[in-house]
Amino acid sequence: MLPIGALGETTFPAGWYIYVGSALGPGGLARADRHIRVFHAGGEHPPRWHIDHLLSDNRFILTAAVCGETEDRLECTLAHYLGGDEIGGFGCSDCRCTSHLFYRNNNPQQECCKALNACGCKPVMISVTPGQGHI
Repeated sequence: MLPIGALGETTFPAGWYIYVGSALGPGGLARADRHIRVFHAGGEHPPRWHIDHLLSDNRFILTAAVCGETEDRLECTLAHYLGGDEIGGFGCSDCRCTSHLFYRNNNPQQECCKALNACGCKPVMISVTPGQGHI
């Protein structure tokens, strides 16, 4: 169980998770990189977004980011494409999706690449060095 803002205490079974988000605008990827590093370094800032709660909890390990360059808001399209086992209400307070966080039993990196391809984006896999939280 982990407290996730307004969602309250949430259960996360052991496995793999796919979070669908965006980093649109100038410096988007650099902003995402800085954001991840701050929370992996035990930053003093309180969690602002749902994903911050996972990034700041040592039971979760960020292993990779699968990115696709676009100027379009595709996170909802990707969320619908991925679907499946979800953590209801996670990361989607600004849209009508049921979730932007999905659970998988196995490593979903290839599935994420296929989803980005289906949305017209060339997927780029960025491995994260464990313990550094840095893309």
